[in-house]
Amino acid sequence: MALRRDELGDLMAFLAVAEERSFTRAAARLGTSQSALSHVVRRLEERLEIRLLTRTTRNVAPTEAGAQLAETLAPAFETIETRLAELDTLRSQPSGTIRITTSRHAAREILMPAVIGLMAEYPSLNIEISVEQRLVDIAREGFDAGVRLGEEVEKDMVAIRIGPDLRMVVAGSPAYFERHPIPKTPRDLTGHNCINLRLPTLGGLYAWEFEMDGRPLNVRVEGQFTCNDPDLLVATALAGEGLVCLPDDHLQELVGRGQLVACLEDWCPPFPGYHLYFPSRRQRLPSFRLLADALRYRGGGAVEGTNAD
Repeated sequence: MALRRDELGDLMAFLAVAEERSFTRAAARLGTSQSALSHVVRRLEERLEIRLLTRTTRNVAPTEAGAQLAETLAPAFETIETRLAELDTLRSQPSGTIRITTSRHAAREILMPAVIGLMAEYPSLNIEISVEQRLVDIAREGFDAGVRLGEEVEKDMVAIRIGPDLRMVVAGSPAYFERHPIPKTPRDLTGHNCINLRLPTLGGLYAWEFEMDGRPLNVRVEGQFTCNDPDLLVATALAGEGLVCLPDDHLQELVGRGQLVACLEDWCPPFPGYHLYFPSRRQRLPSFRLLADALRYRGGGAVEGTNAD
């Protein structure tokens, strides 16, 4: 079956719906209306004489044929997008849009200072930041790059260190420790009101991670308050309502000012901090190279390579 030129747009529309699993989100991504997008996909199905999507009142999912088509289209369209973006090398000024997924804390503390400077220097460069607590599949969801802790970067991605090593900190307010003894070992946490972090990706509770002499120890803590937002966990600890366990970049300033008191420090070794991760082909784009260079951490020797620290 020959492909007509106007069907390229139909295929792109179908791929967006298949990836987003939603006509509403796909329409927003493509800048069109939900009804127009539904019409385009229906037209494509009629043209191919096969159902590509299963639609219910709550969900949209690819059929077996749709999944096979999406698997073929995704890398093809990404290659086309990359080749078009590479034409930036012919321009005097870097341009285009870079989409990044990141956590709120990394966006505020690491990304935004670099992004603001780049946008001021290169008016044709557009940057979109999506704040997500969950781990995002950047290829499937159409992002150019993501920011994660080094331990969480996929093996097939290039990773650039954009921040120093971190360590977990367990801390409580002075008022809390007036009512409770300071824990000496992680096992002492069973007698404390601990503030739980609900993990956004799988929905489970974060098990507090410790290590001594190379031997790891994970502790499932209990307490009155559970939340998936680190800022609210910190606020609860500041109110004296329990112990919090978060990376030190969330807590070190508060500990330094005496608003929180750290404990179990000997049990919290360093681990790889924030990294910018992306498919290797993105390195060829001038605008992306500018961003990566602006973010690159130089304090401890930046490392670049597959799943690099």
